[in-house]
Amino acid sequence: MRKPALPTGDAPSPHSCRPHRFARRHRAVGAGLSGEERRARLAEARLYVCTGLQDFLDDGALDADAFSAFVTACYSGGVDIIQVRDKSVDAAVELEALHLLVALAAEHRALSAANDRADLAALAGVDVFHTGQSDLNTQQCRALLGPDVLLGRSCRTRAQVDAARAEADLDYFCTGPVWPTPTKPSRAAVGLELPAYAAWRAREDGNARPFFAIGGIDVDRLPTVLETGAERVAVVRAVTDAEEPDEAAARLRDLLPR
Repeated sequence: MRKPALPTGDAPSPHSCRPHRFARRHRAVGAGLSGEERRARLAEARLYVCTGLQDFLDDGALDADAFSAFVTACYSGGVDIIQVRDKSVDAAVELEALHLLVALAAEHRALSAANDRADLAALAGVDVFHTGQSDLNTQQCRALLGPDVLLGRSCRTRAQVDAARAEADLDYFCTGPVWPTPTKPSRAAVGLELPAYAAWRAREDGNARPFFAIGGIDVDRLPTVLETGAERVAVVRAVTDAEEPDEAAARLRDLLPR
């Protein structure tokens, strides 16, 4: 992804107060969405983007301008949910990014998401918290985050899909990786069968819990994914590696159901 240029003038200090300005905006705009409002947005969501922070670091510190420009471009292009997922950065850097994300999601009437770190999710006030199969379970997440934060889980097998669909306090799940992806190099691809199974189960029993197909999906592969019956996708490189993230997001969104 092309890093946006900083405004002309003196370069900002690494200790600039800019992140605090965004944090104040977060409290004012304030997410403050109820669980019902968040779930209504999730029901309408179709495009979910996961991003790391490595492209937005300057000597280990977050480049707030570059990260904010990327997030704004994604939401402007039609992304419904953006998740920050980067296990290699300091907690303070991830928390700063999440504060920015929450504020920008509120401005765009979209959703913000965190992964893995429930403590940071709670401090930032994100809308969505996502876990894997070996992370905190749903009851533990609820105990830490309360009833209004949306909870999601990654699924790689039919049994995991069935369990996610049966769990009353889980809001959505992901099926994948559909294709091999460098984002999860040690995880074997599950192919198109798993999203097809999740879509079939939803048709059979009327349980329309949202799910997102994920893993190696781009604009060329998306029509094949939609043929399985999936209506939502989560992507990484298809947007994060694009020269113009807003245009990349818009191309994906145009192919997804309204």
